[in-house]
Amino acid sequence: MVHAFIMVKTTAGKSEGLLADIGALENVAEAHIVAGDYDIIAEVDAPEVYDILETVSSNMQSLEGVTETKTYIAMD
Repeated sequence: MVHAFIMVKTTAGKSEGLLADIGALENVAEAHIVAGDYDIIAEVDAPEVYDILETVSSNMQSLEGVTETKTYIAMD
């Protein structure tokens, strides 16, 4: 199992609406609105790294209002 943290930037005023959309994506275990450089942090659990890539690049980045993502793969 691969565990990753996805940092998401959104357009102004879109974080609350996107939180539910991101949380509903396959492989997303949790998603939270946060203060700081990013607007949402999502935790993703998937069988393979490829599945993380698909969740982020094919699904999350295609949501209207998502402007940037950064993926961190957990090493433990």
